[in-house]
Amino acid sequence: MKKERRTFSEWFKDIAGIEGDLKDTLKPAVGYTSGNIMLGGAGYPISMYHQQYLTYVEGLSTKQAGFISLIGGMWDAITDPIMGIISDHTRAKSGRHRRYLLIAVIPFMIAYIMKWTSFGISDTGNTRNIMLWYIAGTLLYSTAFTIASVPHTSMLPMVAPNYFQRTQFLFIEYLMNSVGQVTSFILTALILSEFDVGTALGSLPNPSHADTNKYMLIGFILAVFFAWPLVYCYFHTSEPSSKDMPKMPINIKFIVSQYVKVFKNRAFRQYFLISLCFMMCRGFYSITDQYFMVSVADKYSLFISMTIVSGISEFMGTPINYMLIKKFGKQSCGKILGPLMVVGLFITSFITPNTPSIISTIIIVISSICYNFGFSGPDFFIVNIQPDVTDVDEMITGERREGTISTFYTLFRKMINSFMAYIVGASIDAFGYNPKITAPSMQSARTIWGLRLNFSILPTIFAIITLITVWRYTMTKRDHEQIKALIKQKHEQGEIDIDDEEKKRLEVIAGQKWEDMWISKPDASRLMTEV
Repeated sequence: MKKERRTFSEWFKDIAGIEGDLKDTLKPAVGYTSGNIMLGGAGYPISMYHQQYLTYVEGLSTKQAGFISLIGGMWDAITDPIMGIISDHTRAKSGRHRRYLLIAVIPFMIAYIMKWTSFGISDTGNTRNIMLWYIAGTLLYSTAFTIASVPHTSMLPMVAPNYFQRTQFLFIEYLMNSVGQVTSFILTALILSEFDVGTALGSLPNPSHADTNKYMLIGFILAVFFAWPLVYCYFHTSEPSSKDMPKMPINIKFIVSQYVKVFKNRAFRQYFLISLCFMMCRGFYSITDQYFMVSVADKYSLFISMTIVSGISEFMGTPINYMLIKKFGKQSCGKILGPLMVVGLFITSFITPNTPSIISTIIIVISSICYNFGFSGPDFFIVNIQPDVTDVDEMITGERREGTISTFYTLFRKMINSFMAYIVGASIDAFGYNPKITAPSMQSARTIWGLRLNFSILPTIFAIITLITVWRYTMTKRDHEQIKALIKQKHEQGEIDIDDEEKKRLEVIAGQKWEDMWISKPDASRLMTEV
C-alpha cells in the first residue's frame, strides 16, 4: 500500500511539537516575536562595529569609546528597574505592556541615527564635543530601547503561559532575531563596501575617518528598518486588559523591596549567575574582535566573510537546540553544544602576528564555526528558563512579576555589555594599543599579549564557568509543571495537596523553607469564611 505524503504543514507541526491548527498557533507567536526583529537585531550592528567606529573613524581612544558605553550601562541600571515596575503596574485596556512599544518608536529612531554620525563634529578634532555627542546619543538610545524591551519581554508569560508553548514562541523569536541581525548585517556590509560584493567578502579595507558618510547612511537606513517591527508587534499581539488591576504605590522603597525579593529565589540566582558568566565571555570576545583581526591576525579583509560564517553557524544551532529541549529538557542544549564554544575560543590563542597567513585563516574559520554554533546552546537555554524563573517567584511571593524578573535579563545584558566595553577598552589601552597605529608589525609584544588576553584567554575561562553553572541548574520540566499546577490549585482552592518529598524538592529549587513561601500559606479569605 502506497504511503501518503505528508504536507509541509504536517511536517513542521511534528518538528515543532505543535498541536492543533498550525495557523492558530503561529499567528500569535509571529505577532509577538516580530518585535524581536528590532529588539534582537538593533544591537547587532552596534556590537559588531560601534566601538571600532568610535576609535578608527571618529578618532577616540579605546578607553574613551569604552567610557561612552559605560555611561549607557549606568543609565540602564537606573531606567531598567524603574521601567519593569512601571510596566507591571500600568492599568490600561490594551494591557500592562503593549502601549510602550509605540511610545519607544520615535526616540529610538532619533537615537539610532545619533549613534552613527556626529554631523561633522568629529571633523573639528574636539574630543570633548565628540564624547558629549555620543554620550547624549547613547543615553537616548538606552532609554528608548528600555521602554520597548522591558515590557515586551514581560509579556511572554502572559501570551505563552505553558512550558513548551514558551519554547515554541522562543524558537520563532530566534528566527525573528535572525531576520533583524542578518538583514542589518547585509545592509551594513553593502554600505561599507560601497555595494561591491567582492570587496565585502574578501578585501574590505581597514576602517578610517574617510568612512564617516558610510556610517551616517547606515544610521538612517537601519533606524527606519528597526522601527516598523515595534508598530507591527503592537497591532498583532493580544494582552489581557489591566484596567481593573488594583492600584499599588510606586516609590523608591517599594522598588528596592521588589528587587530584594527577586534574589530570595534560588532559581533566579542560578539564572543570574549563568547569564553573567555567559555575557562576560561574549563581551570580551566580541568587543576585542575587530582589534584582534586588524592588529594581530591581520585579517580584517575577511571580517564580513567570517561574520557570515559565524551567523550561519549560530543559526544552524537553533533547530538543534529546539529539538534537544523538546526531547531532553532545557539544560540539554547548553550541556551538549556549550563545549564547542570553549574549543572555538581556545584555539584562537595560538594566533600571533608571526603565524603563517594560511594557518591563521584556517584557525579563524574553525573558531568561528565552533564558537558560534556552540554558544547558541547556552544562549538558548538562558532565554528559555527566564519565564520559568517567574513562576518560581510567584510560588514564593504570590505575585506575578514578569516585568521585575525580565528586567534583570535586559538590564544585566545591557549593563554587562556596557561595562565590558569600558573594561576591554581600558585594558587594551593600558597594554599600549593605539587605534591610529594598526599594523601588527608595529605592535609591541605587550600590546599583542593584551589583545590575545582579551580576545581568547579570558573568554575561554568564562565559557568554562558558564558550562559549570549550566550543569548545576536545578529545575527540570517536571518541576516546572508541578509548580504551575500547584499555583493554579492554590488560586482556585485556597490550599494545595503535596507530600513531604515534593516539598523538599521545591525548597531546593526556590532556596526557601516551605513554610516561608506564599504557596504554603492558607488563603486568608477562605479562613475568614470558615470562621
